[in-house]
Amino acid sequence: MVSNSIAVIAPTPAGDRLAQRLLDGLTDSVLWTKPRPDASPFAQTYEGPLSDLVATLWEQQDQLVFVLAVGAVVRLIAPFLTHKSQDPGIVVVDETGSLVLSLCGGHLGGADDLTRRIAALLGVSPVITSASAALDLPAVDTLGLPYGWRRGQGDWLAVAAAIAHQDPVAVTQTCGWDLWQTALPEGHPFQFVPSETAAAHLWISDRQPPPRSPQVCWHPRTLWVGVGCERGVSAALLESSIRQVLQAQGLAWEAIAGVASLDLKQDEQGLLELARQWDWAMQFFPADQLATQPVPNPSTVVADAVGTPSVAEAAAIAVGVTLIVEKQVFRDPSGACTVAIARAAQEYTPRPGKLYLIGTGPGALSQITPAAQAALADCDAIVGYQLYIDLIRPLLRPTQVIDARPITQEVQRAEAAIALARRGLTVAVVSSGDCGIYGMAGLVLECLVAQGWNGQTPAVEVCPGITALQALAARVGAPLMHDFCAISLSDLLTPWPVIEQRLTAAAQADFVVALYNPRSRTRLQGIQTAVDIFRQARPKDTPVAIARSLYRDGETIHLTTLEDMDVDQIDMLTVVLIGNQSTQRHGDRLVTPRGYGVRSSDT
Repeated sequence: MVSNSIAVIAPTPAGDRLAQRLLDGLTDSVLWTKPRPDASPFAQTYEGPLSDLVATLWEQQDQLVFVLAVGAVVRLIAPFLTHKSQDPGIVVVDETGSLVLSLCGGHLGGADDLTRRIAALLGVSPVITSASAALDLPAVDTLGLPYGWRRGQGDWLAVAAAIAHQDPVAVTQTCGWDLWQTALPEGHPFQFVPSETAAAHLWISDRQPPPRSPQVCWHPRTLWVGVGCERGVSAALLESSIRQVLQAQGLAWEAIAGVASLDLKQDEQGLLELARQWDWAMQFFPADQLATQPVPNPSTVVADAVGTPSVAEAAAIAVGVTLIVEKQVFRDPSGACTVAIARAAQEYTPRPGKLYLIGTGPGALSQITPAAQAALADCDAIVGYQLYIDLIRPLLRPTQVIDARPITQEVQRAEAAIALARRGLTVAVVSSGDCGIYGMAGLVLECLVAQGWNGQTPAVEVCPGITALQALAARVGAPLMHDFCAISLSDLLTPWPVIEQRLTAAAQADFVVALYNPRSRTRLQGIQTAVDIFRQARPKDTPVAIARSLYRDGETIHLTTLEDMDVDQIDMLTVVLIGNQSTQRHGDRLVTPRGYGVRSSDT
């Protein structure tokens, strides 16, 4: 998702208290409230009518969240509404936190996505009334945003209406990522074969579309403009020259990724001004690097002047790979420039990408933290083991890309998630329990470091979860009140002698011990060896808890002792908790005293 600036407006004391719960989960957000002694210390305050504040924030913020009655919000924003392509997204939260409504700007303003995030933070269902959401289809007017595409011309309302009515929509995609197609539900209205009888047309290309109606255009940013110019050339000449070249070739202005040139031009004001105006990327190359590029029109004059026989063509090829328009020369009173166009195989995106490493807890949706649920709502793609994704399926949107892989493909999952994030997507990597305890967090970070990660791009946020030992402890009482540890019995990544050494040390040190991955169809002896080690170090009546599928359908919990425990009832979905010398059983509860010296009622 695209990061936006968010203003949370909560005029009343009740609204202020509720809004404070949202701030940690909403980056780039600012809380506004009335000045009063109990106001949040993190809030901005305003005097005067609320309408004056709304008038100011309307021009400054991407999204406005009102903790207020819906009717009051409607009356407040009505005078400021102009067009959905310009207005901020508007979300309304009632003061009890039981309703979160996407009121205006659901698609282009991002209100639908923000509503999902806020609802996840509050643990309620979002209220989204857009037609595309009801059909589990991507909104056509935001379809290309996750991929960095730019909107072209078209009748967006008519095409959206055709999709809402499930009329056939012909899709032509000549470039850009086709990942969006993998998330389409069965029975969708999109047709990926040429059709002149379709009710509407969706054109995805770096070229201009043929004349058809109704039609809308998305332009993946695959075009790189190589520029050579005399010192002091104007931005107006550069822009008019590029437009002439594109128009003559039927290429779209919106498909420009950026400009490339000689490093001597890094301070060329006309070029810098043009790139800033259109938010283009800029790449500059030294003359010796440009000189190595094979070009169709080398010039000895240029080589004598700047040390390379080509600037425009060579620079375009250096970044765009395939030259599709050879250099052309343009002049005006400010000077002269040359323009060449190259096409990249992969579109450019200005989005930095983000990885959420999420622990989804033991299994029940109620055990997933609000922060983790909000992170899931924020994502374009979800990567994980098939079982874990199935468990959280009710929290996912049908338009999110799902990459579910078998249990033995942990490295492939990590690398796939990183690849998606490097292309600008916001990606969740889900693990059961806590992602940093025998989960995917460490592996993803290892893979990033191995790939030369700079620690910033893509961004990484770790969302903790309730791990199995915590879940089991909660189910059986309070067995973790003193020192404890966890040991995995899987020898796929750790040699068995090392595991056995750790078991012996933990048993002798009198830790309460949780055994993860205790047994599989091919690993049958490890759990028996572990039990034998503990039987040698601890009393045979030491309490033991054996739990399977905690917080999931088919949950079972069995309390026993070291002497009586039966390893045949243990498998990979089981976690085993072995008490220490102080752990006591009271009915169906286990307690490990902390040492406060509580007296019995009999003394």
